[in-house]
Amino acid sequence: MGVKFKLTKKDLKGIINVKKIIPTKDGITDTVYILDNKYILKIFHNSSKKDLKNEIKLLKLLKKYKVSKPISKSLTICNKPALLYKKCIGQSIKKPKKKDIKQIGKFLKKFHNLTKNKLSNNKKIFKKQYLKKLVIKTKNKSLLDKYKKIDIKLKNNGIIHGDLFPDNSIFYHGKLSCVIDFNQACNGDFIFDLAVIAFSWCKSNNDIKILLKSYNLNISLKKFKKYIFYASLYYTTTRYLRKI
Repeated sequence: MGVKFKLTKKDLKGIINVKKIIPTKDGITDTVYILDNKYILKIFHNSSKKDLKNEIKLLKLLKKYKVSKPISKSLTICNKPALLYKKCIGQSIKKPKKKDIKQIGKFLKKFHNLTKNKLSNNKKIFKKQYLKKLVIKTKNKSLLDKYKKIDIKLKNNGIIHGDLFPDNSIFYHGKLSCVIDFNQACNGDFIFDLAVIAFSWCKSNNDIKILLKSYNLNISLKKFKKYIFYASLYYTTTRYLRKI
């Protein structure tokens, strides 16, 4: 999350009265501000109001879990769809430790238990056919060669987060207090969802084993690394496309 354009109190007139507007520094996709250290305002650059309604619906399903809490319906700010959330206590972590990996693995398991066989109206952006289109669009031979090496068949287990990087989790005093950014949540493969965490949180095979144990997934490291390869290729491709 980050800031794409400057926001003033005038832009928020009639929406919410605040004294302090603080722009965030992290992220690459959307505009995010902290308001009075109580609220998070997220302005979306690549999502529609329909996408936001889907996110609100999912977060209502997850209301008993440690997830972001929207406190508004979809808004329009500076001609862009936006949402207002209650600010989570704590901050995201830069270098996850083993205890953090254990906690996020347990969270994802609970999340998947709740969303298993549930249907999302969001586009299935993590499926192989979609990735193929993205890779072809890059015209990058290295990425095309890597795509040809994919050796997994993705399933449709239920709703996945799909983007659970360390900056989309909030910790307070060493404990997971909130998981955020469900805008891309859609139907997909649960193991892929776990693999996103593996390649972005884990620095060693031991870290990966800790993650698998916390999630309670019985899979060989060799097979799981095929999913990690896919997750890594997906995000390498999407980030490459943002730069060209």
